[in-house]
Amino acid sequence: MSLIEVRELGRTFTVRKKAGRLRRTSHDVEAVRDLSFSIDAGEMVGYIGPNGAGKSTTIKMLTGILVPSSGSISVAGLDPSRRRTELARRIGVVFGQRTTLWWDLPLRDSFDLLQKIYRTDPARHRENLDEFLELLDLHDLLDTPVRQLSLGQRMRGDIVAALLHDPEILYLDEPTIGLDVISKGRLREFLRALNERRGTTLLLTTHDLQDIEALCDRVIVIDHGTAVFDVSLAGLHQRGGSRRTLVVDLVDEAPPIAIDGAEVVRVEGPRQWLAFPTEASAAPIVAAVAAAYDVADLSLREPDIEDVIRTIYAGAGRMSP
Repeated sequence: MSLIEVRELGRTFTVRKKAGRLRRTSHDVEAVRDLSFSIDAGEMVGYIGPNGAGKSTTIKMLTGILVPSSGSISVAGLDPSRRRTELARRIGVVFGQRTTLWWDLPLRDSFDLLQKIYRTDPARHRENLDEFLELLDLHDLLDTPVRQLSLGQRMRGDIVAALLHDPEILYLDEPTIGLDVISKGRLREFLRALNERRGTTLLLTTHDLQDIEALCDRVIVIDHGTAVFDVSLAGLHQRGGSRRTLVVDLVDEAPPIAIDGAEVVRVEGPRQWLAFPTEASAAPIVAAVAAAYDVADLSLREPDIEDVIRTIYAGAGRMSP
């Protein structure tokens, strides 16, 4: 059995609205419907989709915060809504727009309280804390109240808090929202190292698709509450028709380059852009260009996953399997 098993999951909310001074009307909204997927131990999976697609609702059901209306969930062999307390010791959760730290306490005190809450072995707690503080550069901030931390510092603190009890699974809901480029890079490096060293399973929801590119080998795309794509990152690029681009700087201006396997999509003076399928090797194309033309410089650009998602949505309107 996979570490996370979701089968025909559904969650319906009842929405009530005023319909006059004394009357109210209500209708049901399906936030998640017929959702199925599985995640094996050690995987790093991106969970993406438009606003209102059901991503956060799914995470809340996986953690036991919400009870499903239909279907079933198994996380580390446990039903999250029935065994929430037991499950809490095996998962870590970070919501980018909310903190689990105590607002008026120094960072150190928040970490000490979490050791008591999870009843982590004190020696193991200190070992984890020292390692994470070093990797995330938080040693100098231990005595700073959480309310005085910058967003990037607080987010790093939340990541440490979620991992101190050695969870098998880490759920990240918009973990880099509002962070600067340096903070995002540091956080991504840490998460990659965490997965490599400890085999921690990661489920990441985000609107920053560079997070997906940097961390995930697999992507689940959700729309209208159900999974419409569940593919490798390479498969997603292929499904979206993405192409790699070879940028060629010629010594002199020339007509569009004509070689097999690539198409000129743009020309500016001596610079030309040649597009070719993502799965194709660049080597024969580079060799053919170099053999037939006087080349001053070459560079290769990988496809942007944001463009891939945009293309998928534009081509399908509302996506379908």
